[in-house]
Amino acid sequence: MAPEPLDMVRAIQRRHLISKRQILMADSERVYTDEEVEEKLKAELPHWQLEGGWIRRRYKTSSWKSTLMVINTVGHLAEAAWHHPDITASYAWVEVRLKNHHAKGITDKDFALAKKIEDVVHWQPRLEDNTLEGTPGDDQRFAYIKYDKEKS
Repeated sequence: MAPEPLDMVRAIQRRHLISKRQILMADSERVYTDEEVEEKLKAELPHWQLEGGWIRRRYKTSSWKSTLMVINTVGHLAEAAWHHPDITASYAWVEVRLKNHHAKGITDKDFALAKKIEDVVHWQPRLEDNTLEGTPGDDQRFAYIKYDKEKS
């Protein structure tokens, strides 16, 4: 019995999507040299640093509750991205470390997730022109994360 034309079309579409995904994955598996990582961090993620084969960032928080909020935020983003960092935490800080275990180095996946984490953890609605007021910045009772000053 010959396959139905619609089944054949679906099979071709699935093969095309799988091969497209494999190509994208192969491109994203490029491992950067330490020098390239340092350059990219300086240009794109100035608060992150290369150490021991990982890119890492320490976020300072105001309390244990804030620390847990950062950990959960990073966890959600990592799970959604399917790229999982190492996380270390204490009362008033969270350290996030990224590297691609499969590729055995720093890849575009690490930079992409680091940028997303940075954007979400440091989002301050009160600094944007929108209807969200954000956490009160001048009242320590509501302190959440200790925002970085811009690096020059």
